[in-house]
Amino acid sequence: MDPELQHPHTMHHAKNFFDVIPSKQAFWLGFVTAILSIGTIGFILLGSAVMRGDADGFAGLLADSNDDAGDDTADAAAADALPTTVTGVPVVTDSDHIRGDENAPVTIIEYSDFECPYCERFHPTMLEVMKNYDGKVRWVYRYFPLSFHPNAKPAALAAECAADQGKFWEFADQLFENRTSLGTDLYTKIATDLGLNLSTFNDCVTSEKYADLIEAEAQAGAAAGVSGTPGSFVIDKDGNAIPIKGALPYDSIAAAIDASLK
Repeated sequence: MDPELQHPHTMHHAKNFFDVIPSKQAFWLGFVTAILSIGTIGFILLGSAVMRGDADGFAGLLADSNDDAGDDTADAAAADALPTTVTGVPVVTDSDHIRGDENAPVTIIEYSDFECPYCERFHPTMLEVMKNYDGKVRWVYRYFPLSFHPNAKPAALAAECAADQGKFWEFADQLFENRTSLGTDLYTKIATDLGLNLSTFNDCVTSEKYADLIEAEAQAGAAAGVSGTPGSFVIDKDGNAIPIKGALPYDSIAAAIDASLK
C-alpha cells in the first residue's frame, strides 16, 4: 500500500525546510536562529532603556546641583519641608539674600550659578531692574550650582562665607564680573578688597560650612520647576509667580514686573 494512504492526515502535506536538511545541520541552524532572536529582543529593550535614560539624564544635568538628581523622593521631601508661594516657590525668609526694599510689592527670586555665562549676562539686567524699579522690587538670590560647572559650588560657598561678614551682594557682584577667573585666588582677593577677616573667611570656605544650605536651595528650586540657570520667578504680593527661564532681556523682565504690579 502507498505509505501516504496509511496516514490520511499527511496526504498532500508539503515537506517543510527542516524535513529536507540533515538533522545535525537543522540543530545548528535552529540554535543560531534562537541566539539571533534573543539578541534582537535584547537590543530593542536596551535601546528603549537608553532612550529613557538619556532623557532623564539630560533633565538631571540641568536641574541637579550635586549629582543626586535621581533621588526624587529626597527632592520632594526637601520641598515639602519649606513653606511655598501659591505656585510652589519657597517663600522668602530672613535667611535669604535680599537686595532692595524688603517690603517691595514684587519679588524676583533668582536661582543662579556663578560659573554660568547666561547668569553673568543676566546679572546686569537685574541691576538695571533694581535701579528702575527702586522701592517696587526686591531681588532674592538663591544657589543653583550645576554639576557640570566645577567652580560653581566653591564660588557659592565663598559667597556665603562673605555673607557671614555682611558682604554677600558685593562679593556676588565681583564673582560675576570675574566669572572666567573663579578660584581660590580670586575669592581671597575679593575678600581682601572688601575688608573681610581673611582667617575667618578662609576657615569658613575650607570647612564647607554652608554646603548643606546650598544643596537644599538647589533641590527646592528644582522641585519648584527650575531646570537651568538662571531660573527666576517674578512674584506678586499674593504669591502668584511668573516663571522666567534663562537670561531674558530687560524689556521682558519689565513686562513681567508691570503685570505683577497691577
